[in-house]
Amino acid sequence: MTLPVLMTAAALVSSPPPLPGFLNALSSPLQHFGVWAIALLIMVEDFGIPVPGETILIAGAVYAGTGRLNVVAVGVVAFLAAIIGDNIGFAIGHFGGRALALRWGKYVFLTEERLDKAEQFFDRRGAIVITFARFVEGLRQANGIIAGITGMHWLRFLAFNALGAALWVGTWVSLGYLAGNHITTIYHYITLYSYYVLIALAVLLIGYIAWRRRRRRRRRPPAAATQADETDETRSTEQVAETATGEGEGTATGESEAAGIAPGEPAAGPHSRDRHAPDKS
Repeated sequence: MTLPVLMTAAALVSSPPPLPGFLNALSSPLQHFGVWAIALLIMVEDFGIPVPGETILIAGAVYAGTGRLNVVAVGVVAFLAAIIGDNIGFAIGHFGGRALALRWGKYVFLTEERLDKAEQFFDRRGAIVITFARFVEGLRQANGIIAGITGMHWLRFLAFNALGAALWVGTWVSLGYLAGNHITTIYHYITLYSYYVLIALAVLLIGYIAWRRRRRRRRRPPAAATQADETDETRSTEQVAETATGEGEGTATGESEAAGIAPGEPAAGPHSRDRHAPDKS
């Protein structure tokens, strides 16, 4: 009874600690299927299905850093799976076209608006997009499909896709492997400082909102003053018009009086008859 107990205790002591946080959720498929779980999820993610391919790559690299998996196997399998997955996506876009992408893309959040923006950007920066698309969520899942839809040459796509896969896999496998047994401490500090980052972002957001409101308040008095000036100008114009009208009427009255004609009395013409003269007939 003593020997089995000692062997069990030795196994528990020598086994690496469980992975922290979201990485621990992927420990079950990694323990049961190893690198094949990494290959499957990465390949499926790379032709448009939203699964945690990048997350399981990081978790597999951490597993390798703790001695649970072979780091070379993790890197090679992830590299090949990434290339195969993107080429499946390229074939879907090339042979199925835009209609097929829009028909089934709604199930993986690939809307027509997103596809239009991706195509426009792809036309300008196709090679750069293929190389670094894996580091951007959304582009990692859709870059192969978009390359096929836009008619990119397959060998050109394959070359830049392989380069991007090498950079992506090399970055995350190296970081995860170096973290290794220190992942619990690293995760603790990342979680701790992420709270400070969120607090700082909240403070910046509140400050920005306050600045915007203060700026709007400063803009209101000049607008009110302009409106008041316009009102005063309108009133002055009306007063000038009334004064001019009054002067015109006064001038006309003066001219009539100067001619000896009472206001309202018709002017005497050469053929006008004197009312006081006797009637000769």
